[in-house]
Amino acid sequence: MKRRMLLAAAVLLGLGMATAAHAQKSGGVLRVYHNDNPPSASLHEEVTIATLMPFMALFNNLVIHDQEAKKNTDDTIVPDLAESWSWSPDNTVLTFKLRDGVTWHDGKPFSSADVKCTWDTVIGKRDSGWRKNPRKEWFSNLKEVTVEGDRQVSFHLGRPQPSFLGFLAAGFSAVYPCHVPGRDMRTKPIGTGPFKLASFRSNQSISLVRNPDYWKKGRPYLDAIEWRMVPNRATRVLAFSVGEFDMTYAQDITSRLAGDIKAKAPQAVCQLAQYNIQTQLLVNPIPPFDDPRIKKAMMLALDRKAFIDILSEGNYRLGGVMQAPPEGVWGIGPDQLADVPGWTGDVEKNREEARKIMKELGYGPDKPLKIKVLARNLPANREPGVVLIDQLKQIGIEGELDAVESTVWYNRLQRKDYNVATNTGGSALDDPDVMFYEAYACGSERNYTNYCDKEMQARFDEQSSTLDPAKRRALVNKIDHDLQAAGVRPSIMHNRSTTCWHPYVRGVTLPLNSHYNNWRFDGVWLDK
Repeated sequence: MKRRMLLAAAVLLGLGMATAAHAQKSGGVLRVYHNDNPPSASLHEEVTIATLMPFMALFNNLVIHDQEAKKNTDDTIVPDLAESWSWSPDNTVLTFKLRDGVTWHDGKPFSSADVKCTWDTVIGKRDSGWRKNPRKEWFSNLKEVTVEGDRQVSFHLGRPQPSFLGFLAAGFSAVYPCHVPGRDMRTKPIGTGPFKLASFRSNQSISLVRNPDYWKKGRPYLDAIEWRMVPNRATRVLAFSVGEFDMTYAQDITSRLAGDIKAKAPQAVCQLAQYNIQTQLLVNPIPPFDDPRIKKAMMLALDRKAFIDILSEGNYRLGGVMQAPPEGVWGIGPDQLADVPGWTGDVEKNREEARKIMKELGYGPDKPLKIKVLARNLPANREPGVVLIDQLKQIGIEGELDAVESTVWYNRLQRKDYNVATNTGGSALDDPDVMFYEAYACGSERNYTNYCDKEMQARFDEQSSTLDPAKRRALVNKIDHDLQAAGVRPSIMHNRSTTCWHPYVRGVTLPLNSHYNNWRFDGVWLDK
């Protein structure tokens, strides 16, 4: 009986897919505006959606999150360049069977050697000429990659790690070609994906064209995707509203701007989502900021409700390191952070305590602590910096905004070339291993505050290898709380913003818990 039900379900699913496929139209150019200038086109070297959104469509992963799923979870992982996968009995070897007949954009055949080259570079066993390697910490448990012929590759782990398959499904985990130098991937990337790069003109435009030899037959539906950089947000929003663009940049639209768009283009589809982006306070522990009392005073000065009301009309959420619930799978809310300085209580009372701390340190109205607050020069990043400066002023810290362009923003953070910063950024996955190792592990490129606690890192490893989901969740929640209590990258708010597209743009799905994994565009089509 169960087998017959499964067969019936499969038939119905097939009929549904056939109907959907019949409705889809091929052809047309999707026009999307970009709000920034991508630092490069190399997914493995960058951490920003500015690179990933336009360039993910050039590549494939071994596995990928279903591009039509409403949430990125382990259950939504589907094959991509791998046809299938299996774990060894001890959960330390993950083996993939690879697709046959796949070619790179330059016509060379894809093989297991390309997979090995990619991850040998990620873990530091091969020099491909990358300047940066921000996800090396994700794969710190990966000891070796082996191949058996052209169509089988195995990842050998040092210990079990439930998150590992999810790492490979992330948008940033593209397979790179062995035969193309890393420096070329920054400006002339070669992939196996549904689109090829036609041109990348810095500060101007990005053009992608259909890959006629794409291994997924019948895809993509679009002939091309045209991206144009429009630095001024009012200009680009108006241009979308009047039909100059078919789609906005991801999470570029605030609640107020969404209302403006709907007034001018009432048929536009505008989706509000959390996207796994949060705004954090970063404090570089160099004198005088190496004194933990200054950091505590800053934490006490924060009025998170004011941030949310001013910047999002109440739409943002509160949470710790992990993405805030209900969208977040692992996150904790304010009730679990009630004992952390600045999270609860009367704001003025908290600030009075902060002023006493600053007075003990020799600062006051006549002798403020003068700082520069580093921020990325985009509205969503710059505006929190302005609010932070106003709030810190209430306790005797006088700030000046230091807004820098995206091309230098991450370099400044990685070099620790700042005193205080507001970091509005996200993570490719709502996953503890990604968040903990990438942002808090000793020596990680994205550990912007030089935090290093060997005991805490041992706790990262403990949760990472815990196979029981309930036990792992409890470990993760406690780590999240303790990182916030220690003032390591205090979370201010979890951002929720909007992406819009005109109703004739079909096949767009935006997951509720990440905006980094669903920009393959091979299922998007234009109904006009």
